Amino acid sequence: MRKTAPVLFLALLLIACSQQKTDTKTITLKTGSYEVKINAEIADSSDEITQGLMYRESLGKDEGMLFIFPDENYRSFWMKNTLVPLDIVFISGNGTIVDIKEDFEPCRTFVCESYRSKERAMYVLEANGGFAGENGLMIGDSVQI
Repeated sequence: MRKTAPVLFLALLLIACSQQKTDTKTITLKTGSYEVKINAEIADSSDEITQGLMYRESLGKDEGMLFIFPDENYRSFWMKNTLVPLDIVFISGNGTIVDIKEDFEPCRTFVCESYRSKERAMYVLEANGGFAGENGLMIGDSVQI
């Protein structure tokens, strides 16, 4: 009976860690005469930014991930170990969309292409592939973070 206590403790610890709630925020994108809202997980630590949406088997219709960087700079993303198609929206520090990369398919090879923003960005929003087109997002639209 004593040998099962450490195993039980480890199992409970693993369950608790897997159920930790990730910070989320509702992001409002203003395009044309209407607003689009998306619930985004926040990635603001280097570990969270590195992990991103890797290994996710699905992503809800109005869900995504917002990467928050400490400064404005050119940002590069790739689709390595990503299992769902994504749109990548690059956003400046003042909340303006500066670039959009649409419908990127998961990378299924050992070497994956990197997608670099055309302008400097402080924030990057990843959403389901097709999100930008379906909602009419355009460079110059504003984002409320």
